[in-house]
Amino acid sequence: MHVHCPVVEAKEHKSHWGYHLLLDISGCNDEIQNRSTIETFIKDLVKAIDMKAVGEPMVKDFAEGTPLGGFSAMQFIETSSITIHFVNSSRTAYLDVFSCKDFDQNAAIDLVKERFGAKNVKQRFLYRDAE
Repeated sequence: MHVHCPVVEAKEHKSHWGYHLLLDISGCNDEIQNRSTIETFIKDLVKAIDMKAVGEPMVKDFAEGTPLGGFSAMQFIETSSITIHFVNSSRTAYLDVFSCKDFDQNAAIDLVKERFGAKNVKQRFLYRDAE
């Protein structure tokens, strides 16, 4: 099911279509290598930012045995998607939340820190609009 999202008015921005949170995460613990923890994290994140999941999270182990190896996960949500990529060798992760429904950015950051012991989280936030 695809939800059509109306244009949103923001005080400091002209009309825009959606919200995109990008987190670059470092200093993660061993849980970045645990499929079950990642699946639970995705489900908990959906709840924490008040979204509705479409289907189950997809979690795949990529590039095993290489410096880029680690799990990647994706969760469709009614208003777009959540993706996260983990790199085992550097203990880093890269999380994107894209939605045409506004959400609590701090809830996402807090959950990443709690679940994966992240020591540093660089945050970028974009207002998306094709016009």
